[in-house]
Amino acid sequence: MTSGPWREAARAELARAPFDLLVVGSGIVGAGIASEAARVGLRVALVDRSDFGGATSSASSKLIHGGLRYLRLGDVKLVREAHAERRALLRVVAPHLVRRIPFLFPIYRGGPYRPATIQAGLWTYSTLAGDRLGGLVKPERARRSVPALRLEGLRGCGVYQDSWTHDGRLCLANVTAAAEAGATVLNYAEVVDLATVDGAVAGAEVHDRLSGEILAVSARAVVNATGPWLDVLRRLEEPGLAPYGQLSKGVHVTLPLDEPWSSALTIPHDQIRVTFAYPWEGTLLLGTTDTPYEGDPADVTATDDDIDTVLAEAAVAVDGAVLRRDRVLATYAGLRVLPLSDGSTVDARRETAILVGRGGMLTVAGGKLTTYRHIALDALERLAPTLGLSRLDRRPVPLPGATDAGNVAARLARAWPIEQPVAAHLAHFYGSRADRVVALAAERPELLERVHPDAPDIGAQVVFAGREEWATSAADVLHRRTTLAARGLTGADIVSRIDGLLGVAVPR
Repeated sequence: MTSGPWREAARAELARAPFDLLVVGSGIVGAGIASEAARVGLRVALVDRSDFGGATSSASSKLIHGGLRYLRLGDVKLVREAHAERRALLRVVAPHLVRRIPFLFPIYRGGPYRPATIQAGLWTYSTLAGDRLGGLVKPERARRSVPALRLEGLRGCGVYQDSWTHDGRLCLANVTAAAEAGATVLNYAEVVDLATVDGAVAGAEVHDRLSGEILAVSARAVVNATGPWLDVLRRLEEPGLAPYGQLSKGVHVTLPLDEPWSSALTIPHDQIRVTFAYPWEGTLLLGTTDTPYEGDPADVTATDDDIDTVLAEAAVAVDGAVLRRDRVLATYAGLRVLPLSDGSTVDARRETAILVGRGGMLTVAGGKLTTYRHIALDALERLAPTLGLSRLDRRPVPLPGATDAGNVAARLARAWPIEQPVAAHLAHFYGSRADRVVALAAERPELLERVHPDAPDIGAQVVFAGREEWATSAADVLHRRTTLAARGLTGADIVSRIDGLLGVAVPR
């Protein structure tokens, strides 16, 4: 791992400054809270025991969606709210990172749904979304947009529209927004104890896992946004506290995308469970599972049985030849926090809970990638009396780089000797900030070369990650700042090259 002056400066600021708000956990919810809080002028600190977005928020289904199956669970309010946030992300917040895609809902003979039921459900869903899709298409037409679609027994496909993103990059964009608004941010910094004044939580002891230093951070309010670790922090405030919820493991698999798909698939297994299959960052992404998990959150992984389950569930609608086990490029697993219930994790409701502990620490439990901004603002409104906030402006604002990626890609391709797919990739990941990435190659043209021939990621991205995006190791770059890990490109030669590029990245 590498370190540099930016970590030293962050440690010094954490130990020196009294903060209005300390946010513990930099997944999408914590990063969103830090971003929104810094935007309204609060002095904010954001820390995480791992990398920014290093757990669930870089291991999601990567969909920005209304949640079609939540209609079946009766969560119309959640679907309406999610669609409003999806539109905000597409149009204002991160148009470079969030992409629309049509979804096909295949209806097979003997399946859990009839065509009329699907048509009615998709009409409702599309109405809530403000889209004009929501009808049915014949198998032959559906096959043109999904070449691997299994036709045997297929009666037709419902059509609707949702969106996808790179979740790790979206999380990082919120951390960047927080830092640019004045927040102090530090990854690999674990809260090991809470500080109290007259029984009220007033900060924390933070262990910098890279330097070994223990920092005393003072704050008027503390937010626990640690996801699967939320009960660990709650028990620092109230020892012996009963657990809030249960953990559910979601597993995903990536495969080569041999032919382009212009649509995605939502594959039903019963009247609640679905599998997604869609083109993502040049791969075919499959998932997710939904099974109870009781181990250490840090140890979650995709087992052989998990992978077999994902492939078998996708085979309901995807040609089996595409799904051979030897074609798997990469796998990943993440954990959701769900309320305790007597039923399965599949049936557990997904609403976010905001809990206030005995010492006043606010804990955000649960959440959804799509609605992270809504959740962040709700959390800040709960803290408004403590922080002296007036009414929050909930209107969406652009994240750093937010712009039309198409225009940026065209400009990059004209100005630099890079291929169009590389230009499009850079515009998608960085938006208007892509110029800052490629500018690193002005004196080192070799930084425009791809890190690996099978991925669009270039050397300049690695240097930029070390200088501007708090990357400390090859793993940070592979898994959360590029597409390399998703393509299975994590071999020793690639790690060595990334380590070398990080070594020359002048720390900011």
